[in-house]
Amino acid sequence: MERAGYASFFLLRVSPVMLLSPPKMFLAKKLVGGFLDVVANVDQFIPSDPPPPRQPLQYAEQHESEEERQFRKVFQQLAGDDMEVSPVELMNILNKIIGRHGDLKTDGFTIESCRSMVAVMDSDSTGKLGFHEFKHLWNNIKKWQGVYKQYDVDRSGTIGASELPGAFQAAGFPLNDQLYQMIIRRYSDETGNMDFDNYIGCLVRLDAMCRAFQTLDKDHNGTVKVDIKEWLQLTMYS
Repeated sequence: MERAGYASFFLLRVSPVMLLSPPKMFLAKKLVGGFLDVVANVDQFIPSDPPPPRQPLQYAEQHESEEERQFRKVFQQLAGDDMEVSPVELMNILNKIIGRHGDLKTDGFTIESCRSMVAVMDSDSTGKLGFHEFKHLWNNIKKWQGVYKQYDVDRSGTIGASELPGAFQAAGFPLNDQLYQMIIRRYSDETGNMDFDNYIGCLVRLDAMCRAFQTLDKDHNGTVKVDIKEWLQLTMYS
């Protein structure tokens, strides 16, 4: 897999009207500097391939494998007449399925976490997941569920702090210590344990951000340039 597109830092191109006052500039430098240190090893990340672009239904039906046709039938039942999955529908689907797995400890996928997952997977900005977007997410969740169970060595239903680095590396995301600590604070409980819905939510975001960076790194030189509009679009709808 081509991995030169995953960068070690961002270059932000800000117009003169966006210049910050000295105190705010100092804070921004601290934030950006910390971010650069955190993603110093992002070139080692192995995100999944992006979902293919949407095709007209007639074209898709003529070129799909038998497995895809079977999955599409299931998707039609889940998505309804509009053939798209909204955040609420995604939440109901995931919680219904996870409820059947007693070995996975979870508080349930919240509407906010499902909005975030839809946002980072929503390649055409419809606010919902189409067939290929949902299939891409579904396959990743199945793959990461296997990793989660493998690294839940004490069978507690959660992944403990000592188990997490291996669990992320096995999923394709080796974390340096600073990024690991940030993820612990954001996604784990007060004891450092991470349940299933938080593990999946974190990986969906990591995967999507790496794929976005690869897309923006048009020169494949390990850097990207974004203006303030692009930066806000990338960070606010995620």
